[in-house]
Amino acid sequence: MPLLPNLLTLSRLLITPLVALSILGGAYGHALGWLIAAGITDGLDGWLARRFGWSTRFGTLLDPVADKLLLVTVYVSMGIAGLVPKWLVALVVGRDVLILAFAGVALLLTAQRSFAPSTWGKLSTLIQIFTGLLAIGSRASGAAVLASSAHAMVFVTAAATVWSGIDYGLRAARLLRKPQVD
Repeated sequence: MPLLPNLLTLSRLLITPLVALSILGGAYGHALGWLIAAGITDGLDGWLARRFGWSTRFGTLLDPVADKLLLVTVYVSMGIAGLVPKWLVALVVGRDVLILAFAGVALLLTAQRSFAPSTWGKLSTLIQIFTGLLAIGSRASGAAVLASSAHAMVFVTAAATVWSGIDYGLRAARLLRKPQVD
C-alpha cells in the first residue's frame, strides 16, 4: 500500500482546479468543501506515510508541490474573486517564488538536496490556510463575524508570510556561505 499516500497527493492535485473553479464561479460552499477535502488528503497522506513507513521519494517530492500549488491557486482565485486583497496574493505568491528560487540556487551551488520547511514557514502556511478558510467560509455562510475575522487575518497572514520569507532568505544565505565539500 505504499502507493496510497501518493494517490492521495495526486487527488489533491486534481482537487486544486475544482477549488479554483468553485471560487471563481461564486460557489463558495463547494469551494469550502473541496478545500476541506484537499486538507484531509494532505493530513491523511502524511499520516499514512509516517505511520506505516509508506514514504516514497516520489511522494516526498510531490507532496510539497501539491501543497504549494493548492495554496497559490486558492490565493490567486481569492484575489480575482475579491475575497482577499491583491497585495496579499502578491505576498503569498512572491514568498513561494522566492523559496523556489532559493532552492534552485542551492541545488546549483551546493550539495544540499533536501530542504525541510522551517517552523516559520509551517506557521505561515497554517495561517494562510486558516485565512483562506475564513474568507471562503464567510462568503459561503454570509456570516459577518467570519468576514470581519477574515479581514483581520489578512494582516496577520501578511506579517507571517513576510517573516517566513525573511527566515527562508536567512537560511538560504547561511547555506550558501557554508564551505562546500567536493
